[in-house]
Amino acid sequence: MWVEKYKPKSLREFVNQRETLKKFLAWIKRWKPGKALLLYGIPGSGKTALVEAYAAEHRLDLIQLNASDYRTAQRIKEVIGSSAKQQPLFKKGKIIMIDEVDGLAGGEDRGGIGEVIKIIKTSQYPIVLTANNPWDSRLRSLRSHCTLLEFKEIDAYEIERRLQEICDAEGIEADPTVLKQVARQAAGDLRSAINDLEALAQGRKRVTAEDIEVLSCRKREESVFNTLKTIFKARTIAEARLAIGAAEKDPDEIFWWIENNVSVEYERPEEIAAAFDALSKADILRQRILRKQHWRLKAYMVDVMAGGVALAKQRPYSKYTHYQYPRKLRILGTTKAVRKEEKEQLLELSKRLHCSTAKVRKEFLPFLRIIEVGKN
Repeated sequence: MWVEKYKPKSLREFVNQRETLKKFLAWIKRWKPGKALLLYGIPGSGKTALVEAYAAEHRLDLIQLNASDYRTAQRIKEVIGSSAKQQPLFKKGKIIMIDEVDGLAGGEDRGGIGEVIKIIKTSQYPIVLTANNPWDSRLRSLRSHCTLLEFKEIDAYEIERRLQEICDAEGIEADPTVLKQVARQAAGDLRSAINDLEALAQGRKRVTAEDIEVLSCRKREESVFNTLKTIFKARTIAEARLAIGAAEKDPDEIFWWIENNVSVEYERPEEIAAAFDALSKADILRQRILRKQHWRLKAYMVDVMAGGVALAKQRPYSKYTHYQYPRKLRILGTTKAVRKEEKEQLLELSKRLHCSTAKVRKEFLPFLRIIEVGKN
């Protein structure tokens, strides 16, 4: 993916975070055991990328752990406990990074925060933590052992400039208005902007202003993220149902958002299986509504889709989850122009052949394509 291909390989490549970079380097220079650095800011502002680039540039062994995946004291100790005290075999030194430490705040952590504090006190190497929201009251004890450093939202102009550099490297001709719009909608999140550009440019060498329609408004996406979060964290069917009722998107579209993110949110195999079982039943109702026009079934579909997925888990996860854009909707967005042209052609043929577009597609189109291939 482009976010990996074009992430900073050195500190010189950082976008619009010069002051933050100076403070980071100053902290590293003054570091003494017993204190960690807590980087915080919105997703996509460069927190993790900064530590990775610093480690690569200074030939340091990077010990990396995502706190959302390793929330118990035992797991954290297994991954980084001994590494914090041992000398590296092949590198000049070490730096330890714990990503999304705000994912530790919760009842099922079983000492996760305490173990991180213990490692901070005894580590022989600098420890850097990252978080989206460091002010959670449950992180109070951890904050007292950290120096906080904020990552600002990346300026839209800087995002636009970076997107142009990527287009140049990929040999893509992009309309300046497209890059400006993508940068503005990203709201300071460079990673999201790069993902959006990749979605627009997929299979193309030229991106025009018309292609921007495949991107939904960033505010609406945020609304969907909040809807997903409510459904996945809900404890009752009523709570999950209300989340869909308050959403700006149609339940049919939310269906694909849920389907694409079940395995991202849930971790236990039995929970994932139960969630997909509920979705399969909801999909049967959804198809019956489309075929038979039985719209009264819509309410049941929503209950099975949202309530079934919500109740599939044993208990709500306390981690932060970065929800992903549905693959199906991304494909539909990138093929919108092609499908529009095909629809217009089918309508023209249906008028000339005096039948429905469905019949043209099923009975005539295959033979017309064979004839066209034969001519070529």
